[in-house]
Amino acid sequence: MRPRERFLHDDPREWMNRAHSNLVRAKLWAAGVYLEDLCFDAQQAAEKAIKGLLLARGVQHPFIHDLAALLSLVEEAGVAVPAEVFDAATLTRYAAVSRYPGHTRPVTDNDHREAVKLADRVVRWVEGIL
Repeated sequence: MRPRERFLHDDPREWMNRAHSNLVRAKLWAAGVYLEDLCFDAQQAAEKAIKGLLLARGVQHPFIHDLAALLSLVEEAGVAVPAEVFDAATLTRYAAVSRYPGHTRPVTDNDHREAVKLADRVVRWVEGIL
């Protein structure tokens, strides 16, 4: 598979490239891989897509992982966020705490499937706008 074309760090296309990369990794379950790590990639896919949208709208995004806060900034920039996209805010829990041992309950297969579904929804929604 040929790598995507690279763009500058402030180009929304590069943020979408990274969102796609994280989404691909989130879907690649393999023996020995913690589902928490895959859910982190799902969260990162959604986060990077949202930040790419903010950049496209001329909004400098803060360095946060809180998807609800980022989606609120999208709304402030004049983009209506559908409820099913706002549901992805639940992915924020995978941004930090679940990546470390003992801080949360183990992620289930169901949790993982839902995380990937939500991230995919966000990425497709942003693509539809860009």
